[in-house]
Amino acid sequence: MFEQLTEGLQAVFRRLRGVRALRAAELEEPLQELRRSLLEADVHVQVVREFVERVRLRAQEVQLPPMVMPDQFILKLVYEELVSLLGKQWVPLRTARKPPTSILLVGLQGSGKTTTAAKLAFYLRRQGRHPLLTTCDLRRPAALRQLESLASEISVPTFYYEGAAEPEQVAAAAIHYARLSARDVVIFDTAGRLAVDCSLMQELKRLREQIHPEEVLFVCDAMGGQDVLPTARAFHEAIGLTGIVLTKLDGDARGGAALSLRSATDVPIKFFGTGERPDALEPFHPERIASRILDMGDVATLVERLQQQLVAANCPEMAAIPQDPDELDFEILLRQLRSLRQMGPLSELLCLLPGSAQWLKSAQLNPKSLARAEAIILSMTPEERRNPRMLNASRRRRIARGSGTTVQDVNRLLANLEQMQKLFRKWKRGRMPLDLRESRSVQ
Repeated sequence: MFEQLTEGLQAVFRRLRGVRALRAAELEEPLQELRRSLLEADVHVQVVREFVERVRLRAQEVQLPPMVMPDQFILKLVYEELVSLLGKQWVPLRTARKPPTSILLVGLQGSGKTTTAAKLAFYLRRQGRHPLLTTCDLRRPAALRQLESLASEISVPTFYYEGAAEPEQVAAAAIHYARLSARDVVIFDTAGRLAVDCSLMQELKRLREQIHPEEVLFVCDAMGGQDVLPTARAFHEAIGLTGIVLTKLDGDARGGAALSLRSATDVPIKFFGTGERPDALEPFHPERIASRILDMGDVATLVERLQQQLVAANCPEMAAIPQDPDELDFEILLRQLRSLRQMGPLSELLCLLPGSAQWLKSAQLNPKSLARAEAIILSMTPEERRNPRMLNASRRRRIARGSGTTVQDVNRLLANLEQMQKLFRKWKRGRMPLDLRESRSVQ
């Protein structure tokens, strides 16, 4: 995400590397480049104008110490202004004083409301909540079937009032059912339209008056750019939004919607979608998003994913890490590979590392590499996994045939294990030899 904007901002900082002082003449060209990068990212022109002007004023008002380079100082200013533009801090979901908490999802047709409802239910279930999914879309015949299919994947119950004539009847019955079944959150999926119309808004108004939801979340496609702004304003003026959920942000290389929505509506962005998986919904932390845009990485999110994986598996991987690097074998590697696959796509994880925008361009990421490595390890006997040194030529040929790979693939995996042992040995001595910026391929 944000690839185009990240490249543009990196060009701005490169222009500042030869500057020795922050004078108006030296700032003019980099600020023009900053303005151009934001506009190309489809950020609203008024937001761009105010953003660049704030950076200009703050830069001109400061006398830099001798040891502070201008490009690093401007990077700090841009980061702080991006965080401010995106909302300063994450705003969590509200909770009802008396359960159940009601969450109403609204938006246009095709924006991803039903999928987001399931993702949000999965997110809340991991937080220890007990969500219930229901649809108030009585016009689309497949709405209930789609919701039930998604809910079955995440083991969350659904509710539907058979024979209901109005969405309000479904909503009232769902809340009553949630109280009887000890469900503390009810997520309401609603009908959509291809465009904003009066009948849709009137239906949503009646629905809001019926259930008095703690949250009214506007679900919108991040790839829509500035086109989502008037729609968001119309929904906010009609029914009063409490938050925004951006979908398909992983496919948006520009990021204009994310940078413009908060300023245009004064409504916080609470979540964003990064894929089709049930767990592909993340809280919108402005400081982390700003860090990703500036190619500074998002280590906090990476650590959170690792912690969630370890908790879900009762932390066997932590106990499996040996004290002696020579004890690192394919049994341990197999467990680590399976844990890594459950944390998400490899390219998505690597994008959370600092400086990834530069070296990922030349890296050749093979999405099937983890599955191929797992197949090779599973073709080994337990004794071979624990003692890789016994893998002679004939054993390697047998493993290659059993895993559907080549002997070269088996040799490469063995070489990778030896390299991991060397890196682990150096790390145990207090050295960190790995430089991600020098990596060029992930086999």
